[in-house]
Amino acid sequence: MKGFDAYLRLEKSLSKNSREAYLNDVHKLAKFADTTPLASIDHRFITSFLSNLNEAGLEASSQARILSGLKSFFSYLVMEQVVHQDPLEFIEMPKLARKLPDVLSVEETVAIIEACDLSKPEGTRNRAILETLYSCGLRVSELLELKLSTIHVHDQVIRVIGKGDKERFVPIGEHALVWINHYLEHMRNHLKIASGFEDYLFLNRRGKKLSRMMILLIIQENCKQVGVSKQVSPHTFRHSFATHLVEAGADLRAVQEMLGHSSITTTEIYTHLNKAKLREEIELFHPRYGAH
Repeated sequence: MKGFDAYLRLEKSLSKNSREAYLNDVHKLAKFADTTPLASIDHRFITSFLSNLNEAGLEASSQARILSGLKSFFSYLVMEQVVHQDPLEFIEMPKLARKLPDVLSVEETVAIIEACDLSKPEGTRNRAILETLYSCGLRVSELLELKLSTIHVHDQVIRVIGKGDKERFVPIGEHALVWINHYLEHMRNHLKIASGFEDYLFLNRRGKKLSRMMILLIIQENCKQVGVSKQVSPHTFRHSFATHLVEAGADLRAVQEMLGHSSITTTEIYTHLNKAKLREEIELFHPRYGAH
Protein backbone atom coordinates (compact mmCIF):
# COMPACT_ATOMS: atom_id res chain seq x y z
CA MET A 1 0.00 0.00 0.00
CA LYS A 2 2.99 2.29 0.46
CA GLY A 3 3.66 2.08 -3.26
CA PHE A 4 0.06 3.06 -4.08
CA ASP A 5 0.21 5.94 -1.58
CA ALA A 6 3.42 7.19 -3.22
CA TYR A 7 1.75 6.89 -6.66
CA LEU A 8 -1.20 9.02 -5.48
CA ARG A 9 1.11 11.62 -3.99
CA LEU A 10 3.68 11.86 -6.77
CA GLU A 11 1.74 10.94 -9.92
CA LYS A 12 -1.73 12.20 -9.01
CA SER A 13 -0.64 15.09 -6.74
CA LEU A 14 -3.40 14.24 -4.26
CA SER A 15 -3.62 15.78 -0.79
CA LYS A 16 -3.18 13.70 2.36
CA ASN A 17 -6.98 13.59 2.96
CA SER A 18 -7.68 12.40 -0.61
CA ARG A 19 -4.97 9.75 -0.39
CA GLU A 20 -6.38 8.46 2.89
CA ALA A 21 -9.85 8.25 1.30
CA TYR A 22 -8.48 6.23 -1.65
CA LEU A 23 -6.59 3.87 0.66
CA ASN A 24 -9.77 3.41 2.69
CA ASP A 25 -11.61 2.43 -0.53
CA VAL A 26 -9.00 -0.25 -1.19
CA HIS A 27 -9.37 -1.54 2.39
CA LYS A 28 -13.15 -1.89 1.81
CA LEU A 29 -12.51 -4.04 -1.26
CA ALA A 30 -9.83 -6.07 0.55
CA LYS A 31 -12.23 -6.77 3.43
CA PHE A 32 -14.88 -7.96 0.97
CA ALA A 33 -12.34 -10.03 -1.01
CA ASP A 34 -11.07 -11.73 2.16
CA THR A 35 -8.62 -14.38 0.84
CA THR A 36 -9.39 -13.85 -2.87
CA PRO A 37 -6.08 -13.02 -4.63
CA LEU A 38 -5.83 -9.76 -6.61
CA ALA A 39 -5.32 -11.63 -9.87
CA SER A 40 -8.73 -13.32 -9.44
CA ILE A 41 -10.66 -10.07 -9.04
CA ASP A 42 -12.58 -9.60 -12.30
CA HIS A 43 -15.56 -7.67 -13.67
CA ARG A 44 -18.08 -10.02 -12.01
CA PHE A 45 -16.30 -9.76 -8.66
CA ILE A 46 -16.45 -5.94 -8.77
CA THR A 47 -20.15 -6.12 -9.71
CA SER A 48 -20.75 -8.34 -6.67
CA PHE A 49 -18.81 -5.88 -4.49
CA LEU A 50 -20.99 -3.02 -5.73
CA SER A 51 -24.15 -5.02 -5.04
CA ASN A 52 -22.88 -5.51 -1.50
CA LEU A 53 -22.38 -1.74 -1.09
CA ASN A 54 -25.86 -1.13 -2.47
CA GLU A 55 -27.44 -3.65 -0.07
CA ALA A 56 -25.61 -1.95 2.79
CA GLY A 57 -27.55 1.21 1.91
CA LEU A 58 -24.60 3.21 0.56
CA GLU A 59 -25.73 6.18 -1.52
CA ALA A 60 -24.85 6.38 -5.22
CA SER A 61 -22.49 9.31 -4.56
CA SER A 62 -20.54 7.24 -2.00
CA GLN A 63 -20.42 4.24 -4.35
CA ALA A 64 -19.12 6.47 -7.15
CA ARG A 65 -16.40 7.87 -4.90
CA ILE A 66 -15.28 4.36 -3.87
CA LEU A 67 -15.21 3.29 -7.55
CA SER A 68 -13.05 6.31 -8.35
CA GLY A 69 -10.54 5.23 -5.69
CA LEU A 70 -10.52 1.64 -6.96
CA LYS A 71 -10.01 2.77 -10.57
CA SER A 72 -6.85 4.56 -9.48
CA PHE A 73 -5.75 1.49 -7.51
CA PHE A 74 -6.13 -0.92 -10.44
CA SER A 75 -4.53 1.58 -12.84
CA TYR A 76 -1.54 1.54 -10.51
CA LEU A 77 -1.53 -2.30 -10.35
CA VAL A 78 -1.65 -2.58 -14.16
CA MET A 79 1.15 -0.04 -14.48
CA GLU A 80 3.25 -2.02 -11.98
CA GLN A 81 2.29 -5.28 -13.77
CA VAL A 82 0.84 -6.77 -10.58
CA VAL A 83 -2.32 -7.52 -12.58
CA HIS A 84 -2.71 -7.66 -16.35
CA GLN A 85 -6.21 -6.26 -16.74
CA ASP A 86 -8.28 -3.60 -15.01
CA PRO A 87 -11.50 -5.27 -13.73
CA LEU A 88 -13.21 -1.87 -13.58
CA GLU A 89 -12.60 -1.08 -17.25
CA PHE A 90 -16.23 -1.69 -18.28
CA ILE A 91 -17.90 -0.89 -14.94
CA GLU A 92 -20.29 2.05 -15.23
CA MET A 93 -20.38 4.73 -12.57
CA PRO A 94 -23.67 4.96 -10.61
CA LYS A 95 -25.96 7.63 -12.01
CA LEU A 96 -25.84 10.67 -9.74
CA ALA A 97 -28.54 13.27 -9.29
CA ARG A 98 -26.93 16.67 -9.61
CA LYS A 99 -27.64 18.48 -6.37
CA LEU A 100 -27.57 22.23 -6.61
CA PRO A 101 -25.87 23.80 -3.58
CA ASP A 102 -27.71 26.16 -1.23
CA VAL A 103 -26.80 29.78 -1.79
CA LEU A 104 -27.42 33.03 0.05
CA SER A 105 -28.84 36.15 -1.52
CA VAL A 106 -26.53 39.18 -1.60
CA GLU A 107 -28.64 40.77 1.14
CA GLU A 108 -28.40 37.67 3.37
CA THR A 109 -24.65 37.45 2.82
CA VAL A 110 -24.09 41.08 3.78
CA ALA A 111 -26.35 40.76 6.84
CA ILE A 112 -24.45 37.69 8.12
CA ILE A 113 -21.09 39.39 7.58
CA GLU A 114 -22.18 42.60 9.30
CA ALA A 115 -23.62 40.72 12.30
CA CYS A 116 -20.15 40.25 13.86
CA ASP A 117 -20.10 41.73 17.37
CA LEU A 118 -17.33 44.34 17.18
CA SER A 119 -17.56 45.03 20.92
CA LYS A 120 -15.80 41.70 21.53
CA PRO A 121 -12.01 41.34 21.01
CA GLU A 122 -12.51 38.67 18.36
CA GLY A 123 -15.19 40.68 16.52
CA THR A 124 -12.82 42.31 14.02
CA ARG A 125 -11.19 38.92 13.35
CA ASN A 126 -14.56 37.30 12.66
CA ARG A 127 -15.56 40.15 10.36
CA ALA A 128 -12.24 39.84 8.50
CA ILE A 129 -12.77 36.07 8.15
CA LEU A 130 -16.27 36.40 6.64
CA GLU A 131 -15.26 39.29 4.38
CA THR A 132 -12.35 37.18 3.09
CA LEU A 133 -14.51 34.07 2.56
CA TYR A 134 -17.01 36.01 0.49
CA SER A 135 -14.49 38.22 -1.29
CA CYS A 136 -12.33 35.32 -2.49
CA GLY A 137 -14.61 32.26 -2.61
CA LEU A 138 -12.15 30.19 -0.58
CA ARG A 139 -12.55 26.67 0.73
CA VAL A 140 -12.44 26.69 4.55
CA SER A 141 -9.16 24.72 4.47
CA GLU A 142 -7.65 27.42 2.23
CA LEU A 143 -8.83 30.17 4.58
CA LEU A 144 -7.27 28.46 7.62
CA GLU A 145 -3.94 28.09 5.79
CA LEU A 146 -3.72 31.75 4.70
CA LYS A 147 -0.40 33.35 5.65
CA LEU A 148 0.56 36.98 6.14
CA SER A 149 3.24 36.44 3.53
CA THR A 150 0.66 35.38 0.91
CA ILE A 151 -1.32 38.65 1.00
CA HIS A 152 -0.16 41.11 -1.67
CA VAL A 153 -1.92 44.29 -0.55
CA HIS A 154 -0.55 46.51 -3.32
CA ASP A 155 -1.81 44.17 -6.07
CA GLN A 156 -4.96 43.24 -4.12
CA VAL A 157 -4.41 39.50 -4.58
CA ILE A 158 -3.75 36.57 -2.27
CA ARG A 159 -1.78 33.42 -3.01
CA VAL A 160 -3.85 30.34 -2.20
CA ILE A 161 -2.73 26.72 -1.91
CA GLY A 162 -5.72 24.61 -2.96
CA LYS A 163 -6.48 20.91 -3.50
CA GLY A 164 -3.48 18.81 -4.48
CA ASP A 165 -1.19 21.64 -3.28
CA LYS A 166 -2.03 23.60 -6.44
CA GLU A 167 -1.22 27.29 -6.21
CA ARG A 168 -3.45 30.05 -7.55
CA PHE A 169 -3.73 33.83 -7.18
CA VAL A 170 -7.15 35.20 -6.24
CA PRO A 171 -8.22 38.88 -6.21
CA ILE A 172 -9.24 40.20 -2.79
CA GLY A 173 -11.60 43.15 -2.40
CA GLU A 174 -10.99 46.38 -0.53
CA HIS A 175 -13.62 45.56 2.11
CA ALA A 176 -11.76 42.38 3.05
CA LEU A 177 -8.37 44.13 3.08
CA VAL A 178 -9.71 46.93 5.30
CA TRP A 179 -11.06 44.43 7.83
CA ILE A 180 -7.91 42.33 7.74
CA ASN A 181 -5.98 45.49 8.59
CA HIS A 182 -8.40 46.27 11.46
CA TYR A 183 -7.93 42.74 12.77
CA LEU A 184 -4.15 42.99 12.59
CA GLU A 185 -4.14 46.32 14.44
CA HIS A 186 -6.76 45.59 17.09
CA MET A 187 -6.30 41.89 17.86
CA ARG A 188 -3.53 39.97 16.17
CA ASN A 189 -0.73 42.44 16.94
CA HIS A 190 -1.59 42.13 20.66
CA LEU A 191 -1.56 38.32 20.78
CA LYS A 192 1.18 36.16 22.20
CA ILE A 193 1.67 33.99 19.12
CA ALA A 194 2.56 30.33 19.64
CA SER A 195 5.73 29.00 18.07
CA GLY A 196 5.22 27.86 14.49
CA PHE A 197 2.15 30.04 13.91
CA GLU A 198 3.89 33.39 13.36
CA ASP A 199 2.92 33.61 9.68
CA TYR A 200 -0.67 32.32 9.91
CA LEU A 201 -3.19 35.11 9.32
CA PHE A 202 -6.19 34.05 11.40
CA LEU A 203 -5.43 32.96 14.95
CA ASN A 204 -7.38 32.08 18.09
CA ARG A 205 -6.83 33.80 21.44
CA ARG A 206 -4.06 31.31 22.26
CA GLY A 207 -2.11 32.45 19.22
CA LYS A 208 -2.72 29.25 17.25
CA LYS A 209 -4.48 28.37 13.99
CA LEU A 210 -8.27 28.31 14.03
CA SER A 211 -10.26 25.11 13.51
CA ARG A 212 -12.94 24.40 10.89
CA MET A 213 -15.50 24.09 13.68
CA MET A 214 -14.68 27.59 14.94
CA ILE A 215 -15.44 29.08 11.51
CA LEU A 216 -18.75 27.17 11.38
CA LEU A 217 -19.72 28.40 14.87
CA ILE A 218 -18.99 32.02 13.91
CA ILE A 219 -21.28 31.70 10.87
CA GLN A 220 -24.05 29.91 12.76
CA GLU A 221 -24.05 32.54 15.52
CA ASN A 222 -24.32 35.35 12.97
CA CYS A 223 -27.13 33.56 11.11
CA LYS A 224 -29.03 33.28 14.37
CA GLN A 225 -28.53 36.99 15.04
CA VAL A 226 -30.01 38.09 11.70
CA GLY A 227 -32.69 35.39 11.40
CA VAL A 228 -31.27 33.45 8.44
CA SER A 229 -32.73 29.95 8.83
CA LYS A 230 -30.90 28.28 5.91
CA GLN A 231 -28.24 25.64 6.62
CA VAL A 232 -25.21 27.90 6.17
CA SER A 233 -21.62 26.64 6.27
CA PRO A 234 -18.29 28.15 5.17
CA HIS A 235 -18.82 26.38 1.82
CA THR A 236 -22.13 28.25 1.40
CA PHE A 237 -20.09 31.46 1.20
CA ARG A 238 -18.00 29.88 -1.60
CA HIS A 239 -21.15 28.85 -3.50
CA SER A 240 -22.67 32.30 -2.97
CA PHE A 241 -19.48 34.02 -4.18
CA ALA A 242 -19.57 32.03 -7.44
CA THR A 243 -23.33 32.34 -7.95
CA HIS A 244 -23.35 36.10 -7.45
CA LEU A 245 -20.49 36.50 -9.94
CA VAL A 246 -22.22 34.35 -12.60
CA GLU A 247 -25.56 36.12 -12.04
CA ALA A 248 -23.80 39.46 -12.59
CA GLY A 249 -22.37 38.23 -15.90
CA ALA A 250 -18.83 37.16 -14.92
CA ASP A 251 -16.92 34.98 -17.39
CA LEU A 252 -17.20 31.31 -16.39
CA ARG A 253 -13.50 30.64 -17.09
CA ALA A 254 -12.54 33.49 -14.75
CA VAL A 255 -14.80 32.06 -12.02
CA GLN A 256 -13.26 28.61 -12.59
CA GLU A 257 -9.77 30.06 -12.10
CA MET A 258 -10.75 31.95 -8.93
CA LEU A 259 -12.39 28.85 -7.42
CA GLY A 260 -9.45 26.62 -8.36
CA HIS A 261 -11.61 24.09 -10.23
CA SER A 262 -9.53 21.79 -12.42
CA SER A 263 -12.49 21.24 -14.78
CA ILE A 264 -14.92 23.81 -16.22
CA THR A 265 -17.75 21.26 -15.82
CA THR A 266 -17.49 21.67 -12.04
CA THR A 267 -17.94 25.44 -12.40
CA GLU A 268 -20.85 25.03 -14.81
CA ILE A 269 -23.14 24.10 -11.90
CA TYR A 270 -23.40 27.85 -11.24
CA THR A 271 -24.98 28.41 -14.65
CA HIS A 272 -27.62 25.85 -13.62
CA LEU A 273 -28.20 27.80 -10.43
CA ASN A 274 -28.63 30.96 -12.46
CA LYS A 275 -31.18 29.28 -14.75
CA ALA A 276 -33.06 27.93 -11.73
CA LYS A 277 -33.25 31.47 -10.33
CA LEU A 278 -34.52 32.84 -13.66
CA ARG A 279 -37.20 30.13 -13.85
CA GLU A 280 -38.29 30.94 -10.30
CA GLU A 281 -38.59 34.64 -11.19
CA ILE A 282 -40.61 34.03 -14.36
CA GLU A 283 -42.95 31.62 -12.56
CA LEU A 284 -43.57 34.22 -9.88
CA PHE A 285 -44.02 37.30 -12.03
CA HIS A 286 -45.01 36.39 -15.61
CA PRO A 287 -48.81 36.82 -15.99
CA ARG A 288 -49.21 33.90 -18.42
CA TYR A 289 -46.43 31.51 -17.45
CA GLY A 290 -48.36 29.02 -15.32
CA ALA A 291 -51.57 27.17 -16.06
CA HIS A 292 -54.64 29.13 -14.98
